[in-house]
Amino acid sequence: MRILVIGSGGREHAIGVALSRSAHAPELFFGPGNGGTAALGTNLKLDLDDPARIAHWARQYEMDLVVVGPELPLVNGIVNILGVYGIPTFGPTAAGAEIEGSKWFAKEFMQRHGIPTGSAQAFENETEAAAYIETSGAPIVVKADGLAAGKGVTVARDTMTAHNAVRACLEGEFGVAGSLVVVEEFLEGPECSLLAFTDGTTVAPMVPARDHKRALDGDEGPNTGGMGVYAPVPDVDAATRDAMIDIMKRTVAGLAADGVTYRGVLYGGFVLTSEGPKVLEYNARFGDPETQVVLPLLQTDLVDVMRATVEGTLAEVELTWSGDAAVSVVLASEGYPGGYEIGRPISGIAQAEAIDGVTVYHAGTALEEDGTLVTHGGRVLNVTAVAPTLAEARERAYEAVGKISFEGMQYRTDIARAAAGEA
Repeated sequence: MRILVIGSGGREHAIGVALSRSAHAPELFFGPGNGGTAALGTNLKLDLDDPARIAHWARQYEMDLVVVGPELPLVNGIVNILGVYGIPTFGPTAAGAEIEGSKWFAKEFMQRHGIPTGSAQAFENETEAAAYIETSGAPIVVKADGLAAGKGVTVARDTMTAHNAVRACLEGEFGVAGSLVVVEEFLEGPECSLLAFTDGTTVAPMVPARDHKRALDGDEGPNTGGMGVYAPVPDVDAATRDAMIDIMKRTVAGLAADGVTYRGVLYGGFVLTSEGPKVLEYNARFGDPETQVVLPLLQTDLVDVMRATVEGTLAEVELTWSGDAAVSVVLASEGYPGGYEIGRPISGIAQAEAIDGVTVYHAGTALEEDGTLVTHGGRVLNVTAVAPTLAEARERAYEAVGKISFEGMQYRTDIARAAAGEA
C-alpha cells in the first residue's frame, strides 16, 4: 500500500507511527511532513493551500489512501477534490468539515438537533454584541467564528474582557475568521475530549482524553493549541462516557439527516457539567495533541480502521484498546504562542526514547541539509509515555523531557499532575 499523510505536525507524526506498525507494511509519504516523519517515509514539498495539485500528485503516484490531518484543507474541500480523482481519502467532505470551520454553524446545528450545548448568539456588530454581553453578564465566552488555530477563544471572567475580545475579533486580530463573532454561555465543569471514528453510520469511540490548553502551569497564561494531554480521564465514569458516545451518535445521525455522510474522525469537545456532558465544540479531524496519547493505546490495525471508515464498513471492525495510560508533554519554543525563533538545534531525543514506553513525536521540527534536527515551529515536540498507570506515564514522560534540550525550550510541569493523584 501507498499512503499519503497530509500535514506537518505532531498529529501527523503520530498517525504515521501508528500506520507504520500496520501488518500491511504501507509505504508512507508525508506532505509536507517534518523532521520526524522523514524517518518513517518520504517527505514531499506539497502546499496545503493547493489541494488540486495534491490530488494530481496523489493520482499520478497511485496512492491507495490519503489521510488528511489538519482542519484547513478539510474545510477547503480537499476530500471533495480527491474524490473527483477517485482516490480513497480519510476525512470528511467540506460539508462535514463545516462543523469545525464555523462555530456558529455548529451551534445552530446543535440547537436544531437538540444536542446539549450552551446558549449563544452570533454578531457582526460590536454594539449589538456589547448589549448581549451586558444582558448576559460574566463569565461568558467569546469566539471567532472561523478557524483560528485554537487561539480565537476567550473565556471572559468579566464583561470588560469580553468586550475587548469582541473588538479584537471584529477588528481583524484573527483575520477573516473573526469577521463573525460568537458569544456563548460559559459552561461550568472540567473539559474532556472524545474522538470517534465514523463512516457516517457506525460510530466507534476512542479513549477519552484531556488537554491542557493554557501556556503556563496552573492553567495560567494565554490559550495555545495545547501544551499537554493525557488519556484515559479518571473522572469520566462509564455513565458519563456513555452519555458522550450517545451525543456523538446523535451528531452523526443529525449530519446524515441534513444530507451529510460524515466519514473520518469526529472530535467532540465536552464540558462535564452538573447536568451531564455538553458539547463545547466539534473538530472535524484528529485532535492535536490528543492523537499523541490516543493512537498509542489503539491495538487494532489503523490501516484496517481507516479503510473501513472510508469504505463504509466500520461496523465490521472491532476496535480494541490497551488498558494502559498515556501522558504527553509539549516542548515549545520560547515565546509561543506569540512570536518565536526557529532553527535552533535539538538534542537528546534518542536518549529520551530509550526510556521504556516513551515516543517523541515531532511537531515543529525540520532537518537541515547536513542532517541537523532543528526547531521549526511553536510547538516543537510531543514527549509521550505509555505505562500501566497515569502516575507512571507522567513520571516517564518528564524523565524523558529531562533528556531533551534546545535553546529557549519551554514546557508545563503539571501535565496530568492532578489526574495522577499528585498534589
